Amino acid sequence: MRMHPALAFKVAALILLLAALVVPLTSASAEPPAVVIQFLNVSDWHAQIDPLIVSNVNYGGAAVLSTYWKADRAQYPNTITFTAGDAYGASPPLSNFFNEEPAVLTMRMMGINIDTFGNHNFDRGVSHLQSMISLAKSPAGTNPGEPFSYVVGNLKARKLNLKRIQPYHIFDMSGVKVAMIGLVNPEAPTLVFPGNFGTMTPSNPVNRAMRLRERARQEGAEVFVIITHMGVTGFDNNNQPFGPLVDFANKVSGFDVIFGDHTDIQYSGTINDQLVIENRSKGFTYARTLLKVRPQTGKVVEKSSEFVSPLSANVTPDAAIETMLQPYRDALAPIFNTSIGTASMTILRSDKCGQSAGRTCESAIGNLVTDAMRTTYGTDFAITNSGGIRDALTCPTVDVPTDFCPSFVPPPFPITRGQAQAVLPFGNVVVTLQVNGAELKSMLENGVSAMPGVNGKFPQVSGLCFTYDIHAAAGSRVTGAVRQANDGSCTGAAVDLTAGSNYTIAENDFMASGGDTYPNFFSRAVTRDVMVNVVADYIGDNSPISPVIQNRIVCTTSGATTCPTILP
Repeated sequence: MRMHPALAFKVAALILLLAALVVPLTSASAEPPAVVIQFLNVSDWHAQIDPLIVSNVNYGGAAVLSTYWKADRAQYPNTITFTAGDAYGASPPLSNFFNEEPAVLTMRMMGINIDTFGNHNFDRGVSHLQSMISLAKSPAGTNPGEPFSYVVGNLKARKLNLKRIQPYHIFDMSGVKVAMIGLVNPEAPTLVFPGNFGTMTPSNPVNRAMRLRERARQEGAEVFVIITHMGVTGFDNNNQPFGPLVDFANKVSGFDVIFGDHTDIQYSGTINDQLVIENRSKGFTYARTLLKVRPQTGKVVEKSSEFVSPLSANVTPDAAIETMLQPYRDALAPIFNTSIGTASMTILRSDKCGQSAGRTCESAIGNLVTDAMRTTYGTDFAITNSGGIRDALTCPTVDVPTDFCPSFVPPPFPITRGQAQAVLPFGNVVVTLQVNGAELKSMLENGVSAMPGVNGKFPQVSGLCFTYDIHAAAGSRVTGAVRQANDGSCTGAAVDLTAGSNYTIAENDFMASGGDTYPNFFSRAVTRDVMVNVVADYIGDNSPISPVIQNRIVCTTSGATTCPTILP
C-alpha cells in the first residue's frame, strides 16, 4: 500500500526529530573519562633538607624535591603529596638545632598535604610533637607555605595527648573521594625514651585499618590508601620481601595502595591485590604513583608506580625554600664549620656488608664510636645500637655549598663539628655500669635478634668480639665471645657469658633505659658526658683517625638462613 505523500512527509519529519533527540541522549549517557589521581611520597625523610650524597652524586633536598613535585603536579593536578612518619627526628643539625621547625616549614613549602607518625616524631616527647602539629596546621600567611595535616588511627588514648589529630582524611579529587588512613608502627614506643609517648600506646594496626576503612566508606570514600610507618626489612633466598609491611599487607584487604616507610628499602609489588610501595630514605628516591578511577563508580581501573631519583643537578632548586633557610644556616655556621680533626680515609655510615644504615654487620664508624666510649671511661667493653648512628663521619668529597663542611682535596678527610653532630644527633649521654656475663649476653642476643632483618638494635661493639648463629632461635644465637687483644685483633681471652663473671661496660642512655628492647639497667648506671662530645674529643686526640674492620661480629649459620654477604 502506497503512503499518501503528505503522510510520508510527516513520518519522515518525525523520524528526523526522534534521531535528533536520540543523539544527545546517547552522548549524555556516555561514561565520563577516568580521573587520574597522583600520589607523591618520600619515606623516612628525617629532615634531609640538604641534598643526600650517594656515590658522589647529590639527590633530593627540600628545594630540589619541591621543584620536581611542582612539575609533577603540573602534569596531574589531582595530586596528594605526603610522607609516612619520621619526616623529622634523627635530623641533621640544620633542623635538629632549631627544634625541627625548619623541617616542618620546608614541608609546608614543598607542598606536603598529609603525614602520619613514626617513632622519631616522638624523640622529644608529646608536647614537642604537639607544637609541630600546630606549626604544620597554622594558616597560610602566618608561616611560609601551606598548612598540612597529620593522621593516625592506631593510638589508644590519642585524644588525651594530642589535639587536632584524626585517624584519616578524605580528599576530593575531581569528585572521587580518597581516604588516607595513617598508622604508626606498633613497636614505636620501644624505639624512643620511655615516657615519650605519654599515655598513648599503639593498637593493632590490622584491626584498626579494617575498621577505619569501613568508617571512611560510610562517609563516602571510594579509594582507600594506607600510609604507615612499617617497612620491608629484607628479602629471602627467593628474593621475596619480608617484614612488618609485608605481614600487614597480607592481613588486610580492600586497600588500593599501601605506602610503607621506616626501613630504607625500596619495594614495589602487589600483595593480596593491593599495591605496596616503600622508598629509599631521605629523599634518595620518591614514588610517583598513578591511579585511574571511574568517577561514577569509584572503581580503580589502573594502577602504576615508578621510583624517581631526584638528581639535584637536573633541576633548579626552589629559591624560596633556600631563602627561608638561610638565617638558620647563618646562625649555625660559626659553630658547626669548626674542624675537630681529620681521617686518613672515608668513614661512611654503611657497614662491611654494604647495608647503607649500618644495621646488619660491623661498621668502621661503629667501631670508632664504641672505641671512643670504651677508652674514654676505661671500661672493659662498649656497645651502641646502630640505629643511633645517622650519617657519615667524614665530610663529603663532593662540595655542598650549604653544608657545614669545607671544599677539600683528600687526603686527609676533614671532620667538622657539624658532621659529628649529624652522626649522633639525639643528644644521647654515655653511661657506664657493671653487668654480669649473662646480662652481657642478653644485650648481645637482643642486638642480633632481628637478623636477617635490618634493624636499628643491631650492636656495634668495642673491647670484645662475638660470634652468633643467624639460623638459631632469637635469644639463643650468641655462641661465644672473646676479648680484643692489645692490637685490636680478636685473639684475646674468652669472655665468660654466665652470671658468675662481672664486667664494666659503656653504652648510651637510650639503651640503658630499655630502648630498642635492650635490658633496662638505668637504675645502676653512672651518667657521663654527651655522646657526641666524647666522640669529638676522641677524634681530636687521635687524628688522623683510621678505623678498620676487625671481625668483631662474626655471623655463622647452622641451617638455611644465610648470613649477610660481606663486601670484598
